[in-house]
Amino acid sequence: MTDNVSLVSGVAKRYASALLDLAEETGVTADVERDLGKFEGYLNESEDLIRLVKSPSFSAEEQISALGALLDKAGISGLAANFVKLAAQNRRLFVLPDMIKAFRALLAEKRGEETAEVTSAAPLSDDHVKALTEALASSLGKSVNIAAKVDPALIGGLVVKVGSRMIDTSLRTKLNSIKFAMKEVG
Repeated sequence: MTDNVSLVSGVAKRYASALLDLAEETGVTADVERDLGKFEGYLNESEDLIRLVKSPSFSAEEQISALGALLDKAGISGLAANFVKLAAQNRRLFVLPDMIKAFRALLAEKRGEETAEVTSAAPLSDDHVKALTEALASSLGKSVNIAAKVDPALIGGLVVKVGSRMIDTSLRTKLNSIKFAMKEVG
């Protein structure tokens, strides 16, 4: 399993690095970042899109056709659209979410920023994102980008990952801790 994970992360980093180099050469880094973020948003919202991206049962042609329609409808074009289609053509579409994360991480590193993956039970308001960004920036001593996800299974609270550190204040974790403690007592 570990070999498979390192293989996927290696592929993701190589593709992301090549995309970043090309985006910088052509001067469209901000456009690519925006378009990949938009595509990632669709991935987070649609189980059907996740199935299309991750399932090996679809042919490359079927994936490219379906993604082409989605990309056109979403207004994603240029380098980002070509990148998504290339991943499908090369049968690497299942790695695309990791490629997007790797691209974002490489870009943040170049900018001297840190990315915090924040998972919450409900979508965070702009005020919450701003407060969290400021708190993390003062704690880390550098600029912080928030990559927000929603997982209703958390019940409440947050899970914040910055690099190899994780802070889990979710209600689910607290309830599991109480449940475990109760089992030890009885």
